[in-house]
Amino acid sequence: MARVDYYNDPNAPKANSIAVAVSAFIQDDEGRILMIRRTDNDLYSIPGGPLELGETLAQAAVREVREETGIECEVTGVIGLYSNPNHVIAYDDGEVRQEFSICFRATPIGGAARTSSESREVLWVAESNLGNLNVYPSIMLRIEHAVTPGLAAYYS
Repeated sequence: MARVDYYNDPNAPKANSIAVAVSAFIQDDEGRILMIRRTDNDLYSIPGGPLELGETLAQAAVREVREETGIECEVTGVIGLYSNPNHVIAYDDGEVRQEFSICFRATPIGGAARTSSESREVLWVAESNLGNLNVYPSIMLRIEHAVTPGLAAYYS
């Protein structure tokens, strides 16, 4: 399903739903960040997606990482809680969802990088190379929070 993100856009459509989503910030032993290039909007992102019935938030993060990247991970902490009403996501089925996402810190523990129906590219990116990627502002905010030493969990 195609999507369009609206971030602090006064012309954005009005939200008509909200759903719990998770994302995971993962670095390898070299400090590179696990990123995907999404198939639904062609932007780079950290892996993530919606919570499914019957799973915990941490289980959802592990599942989403596995599904989108092939990497197995273990959740180690919380980076932040993101609920910006000025960030809405419009889907081609008419749903316009207000952002609500919990971003976790996780460690890779196995697997092998591979694409999926949700990721056309999976890559490990040095922090210094993030500027070369088209990363959505809300995802860059999560990454900035994740790489800032000593920052307490963010919430909005």
